[in-house]
Amino acid sequence: MAVPFRRTSKTRKRMRRTHFKLGVPGLVTCPHCGALIPAHTVCPKCGYYKGEKVIGPVEEASTAPKAKATKGKKKAGDKKVAETSTVAEEKAE
Repeated sequence: MAVPFRRTSKTRKRMRRTHFKLGVPGLVTCPHCGALIPAHTVCPKCGYYKGEKVIGPVEEASTAPKAKATKGKKKAGDKKVAETSTVAEEKAE
């Protein structure tokens, strides 16, 4: 494996890393509602783009996961859990 002949100086290392940085996103204010949005995109708050209504406003999703409907079908594991919980309750009494 090749080994550098000389150590890289602090100045040379730092000059190389000057371009390794985060860029600021291009945010603009929505002319309809005033919210900060990325340039050239539909406003998620009001749904306007270039002064025209494109979509409806996006509603905030709840953080709780939605329960799935099982339509009366039970899994094999559900039955065992129900039986063991009743047995544990009987032993506690």
